[in-house]
Amino acid sequence: MRCPCRKKSETLAYQVCCGRFHGGVALPETAEALMRSRFTAFAQQNEPYLLSTWHTSTRPKSLDFEVGRDWYMLKITETATDGDRAIVAFSARSRMAGRTHDLVERSRFVRDGGRWFYIDGEITP
Repeated sequence: MRCPCRKKSETLAYQVCCGRFHGGVALPETAEALMRSRFTAFAQQNEPYLLSTWHTSTRPKSLDFEVGRDWYMLKITETATDGDRAIVAFSARSRMAGRTHDLVERSRFVRDGGRWFYIDGEITP
């Protein structure tokens, strides 16, 4: 199975890409790898992984997934790392009730204890 965070033309398997992070076999080495794994976790509605990769300073108690939303495309548009802080900008596409929706976000990450965490993001309308 192709990993959801990859383009259709890429054949990188889920287990080799994000599956190893979701399964606890490895930690994302970069903020971009964490962003990709979080997109895939949203696509799979994997709440435990999403909460575990959210920094404690901004982590919600739980997540509400929209029933029927299908996340199917991720495009990374910018990455920048400065020491233990990083920015990853992306656009993500989903389908719901037969309509396509785009989400454009510029996300902030921090490396804490040698591990990357999502802090928050600014959504572009």
